[in-house]
Amino acid sequence: MCMTNDTWKQGRISCAFTGHRPHKFPWKTNEADPRCAALKAVLVEQVGKLVAAGATDFYSGMADGSDVWLSQIVLDLRKENPALKLHAILPCEGQERKWTASAQEHYRSILAQANEIVYVGQGYSRDCMLERNRYLVDHSSILLAVYNGTWRSGTGATVRYAQKLNREIITLDPITRILSKSHPAD
Repeated sequence: MCMTNDTWKQGRISCAFTGHRPHKFPWKTNEADPRCAALKAVLVEQVGKLVAAGATDFYSGMADGSDVWLSQIVLDLRKENPALKLHAILPCEGQERKWTASAQEHYRSILAQANEIVYVGQGYSRDCMLERNRYLVDHSSILLAVYNGTWRSGTGATVRYAQKLNREIITLDPITRILSKSHPAD
C-alpha cells in the first residue's frame, strides 16, 4: 500500500471512494438484482483487504449508489473494528434532496454515524462536485473506484485526478467485477 507524506505523518493509511450513481448500472436502483449483490460482495471483500492492510480512514463523497454502499460497508466493519473512521465529504448541503425517500433515510443514517462531516460548499455551485472529488483524493493515499471507464463522468475525472497526484488506484468494473490496480510510480 502506498502512503503519501500527509498520510505517513498522520500514521494512517487512508482510502477515498468514488463510483457511479444507480442510473449508470443496468439494474438502476434495484439492489436486489443479483448483479448488484455480486458487486457489493466484491466491495465488501476489497474494503476488508484494505482494512487488513492497515487502512483506517475512509473518505466518501456520499453520492447515491457506490459511495453510500461503500460507506455502509465501513460502518458495518467498524462494529468489529472501532479504529475505522468514516469521513463524509459532501459537495454542499442537500445533495440528497432529489433522491427517493428510502435513499434519503439511509443517507441520513450514515451521516449520523460518520466520524466527520465536511461540507466543501454550503450551496450548490457548478464546481461543488469537482471540489468534493478533489478533496477526497487530496486526503487519501488510495482511491477505490467503481468505474465503468466512461471518460466524461465525475468518477472518470476523479480517477484521472488521482493518477495526476500519483495515488494508488483500485478500479472495479461494476459489470464484469474485474479489478485492476495501479500503483504510483516510484
